Parts: sequence; structure tokens; C-alpha cells
Amino acid sequence: MKKLNEKLKLNIQFFAAPSYPEQNLQTVPSLDKFKAKSIDFTYKFGGDMQSFQKALGISRLMPVAEGMTLKLYGKPEVTLADGNVAEGDLIPLSHVNPVVEATKEIKLKKYRKATSGEAIQRYGLDQAIDITDDAMIKEVGKDIRTDLFTLIQSGSAQTNLNAGNGLQGALATVWGTLQTIFEDDTVRPIVFAHPMDVAQAVADKQMSLETAFGLNYYTDLTGTVVFTSTQVAKGTVYGTAAENLVIAFVSASGSDLAQAFDLTADSTGLIGMTHFVQQETLTHQTLVVSGVLMFPERLDGVVKVPLAAGA
Repeated sequence: MKKLNEKLKLNIQFFAAPSYPEQNLQTVPSLDKFKAKSIDFTYKFGGDMQSFQKALGISRLMPVAEGMTLKLYGKPEVTLADGNVAEGDLIPLSHVNPVVEATKEIKLKKYRKATSGEAIQRYGLDQAIDITDDAMIKEVGKDIRTDLFTLIQSGSAQTNLNAGNGLQGALATVWGTLQTIFEDDTVRPIVFAHPMDVAQAVADKQMSLETAFGLNYYTDLTGTVVFTSTQVAKGTVYGTAAENLVIAFVSASGSDLAQAFDLTADSTGLIGMTHFVQQETLTHQTLVVSGVLMFPERLDGVVKVPLAAGA
């Protein structure tokens, strides 16, 4: 009888209602470090961009919608009416015609990187993802700088100036020309040059070195800030006024796009970033969204000065 009772004994635990959440469940706090990575990198990018903006002296940030066409202007055409008006007579109208030199469409750029499970296994989660994320963010910054240098070196930049007597002479030429172009405004000259063209001035200790947003920049004895980049043609310097530069951007924070794709952005909203896992390919994905364009508002306010041969 005892053996029969043992055979009929029910496993009560087996039929008990399951308990949730299950033990060892991967919860939001345990995986939320992926978002923390996004925050770290967006703030790093934003910090670099802000230091670059401060070094350039750009004070105008312009949030725009994706696909918006930006107009780059030349010197306005002014038809000034005769100001000698008799008492009581109708004052004739003067007319100002803004001259559009070029247009530029701001586009949302998207970047994605995948880190394999094998790479994470070999190098660890933080090292495998962070190092490659950092490298990609630097390239995003380089892409933004490329757009700026392309615009600076194109359009209606003045080319009829005498060759500068070395870099110092070129800077003086830029300074004088900008004072003429923006004669009614107080401006801060900004110059872009190839590193090799700046090397001699550095050797002569005429400049002090600083860094911002992946670029070296120098301040000469007159206070003119010189940014160096290999994206600027060797043998020529380009200058404009800091007040002539604008940063237009598609905001990556607080928008429908950010909410739909859970993008993390810093306070500037210049770049959005998120991390997610794709099980089908055993990869950890990084997604970066950016819509930033730095440009000179007036192309006729860009000065091109060739350096003298042998300078």
C-alpha cells in the first residue's frame, strides 16, 4: 500500500503557478549602460564642438528642419535714393537687394557600426565598443569640418589679392581686407591654413598652440586665430570674420525622430546616438544621427590670399 501511495504522489511544485519575474532576468538597470555609453559619447562630441565654436567665435546657432535650403549671400546691392527731400515732400524709397551666391541643403546623415559577439568575447564589452565608437565619432566630426572647408574654399572667395609676404604678411592682408569688407562692423578675423604653411611661424615662436574639435589652432601676435588642416590647400590661406560663420543643425534632442529611435543627445542637440543588440547577427549596434552644417553666411566675406613663393 505504501508503494502505491508513493506512485500516486503528485509533484505539487510542478503544477504551481509560475513566479515572475524569473530569477536572473536581465533587467533595464543591467542593460542601461548601453544608454550611458550614448550619453558619454554625445556629451564628448558636444563638448568638442562647443570648444571649437568658442575658439572660432561663432555666436549663431540655427536649428533648422531636415531638407531646408540655406542661402549663402554675397554683398547686398543697395540702390540709395536721393536724400535731399524738401520739407513736406514724400521721401523716396531706397532699395536693398540681397544677392544669393549659392544654396546648400542641410541633410540628416546616418552612421551605423556593428561590433561582433566574438570581438566582445575577446576584448570585453567596454573595450570592443568604446574604442570603435570613439573612432567613429571622430570621423563624424571630420565630416562636419570637411563641409566647412569646402565652402570656405569655394564660391566667391576673393582671389585678386597680392601674395602675402610669408604667413604673417598674409594674415595682415586678410585682416585689412576683412576690415574693408565689413567696414561698418567690428569683426574678429579667422584664418584657415595648411599645417606646413604655419610651421615656420611656429618655429619663429610667433604663435601659441591650442586644440579644439580635432583641429590645431594658433593665435598670432595680432590676435588673429589660425586653424590648421590638411583639407586646406597648401600655399593659400583663407580668412573670414567669426561673425560671418553660422552653425545650422537638425536637432537630435526632443524631436519625433529622437523619441522614435530612442536617441540620446547632449544639451546642444547636435548629434543623436543609441545602442542596441541585434540577436540575429550576434552583434552590438551603434547608431549615430547628425545634421550639422557650418558655413559662411556671406561668401564675399571670405578672403583668399596666396602665399609668396618660397615664403
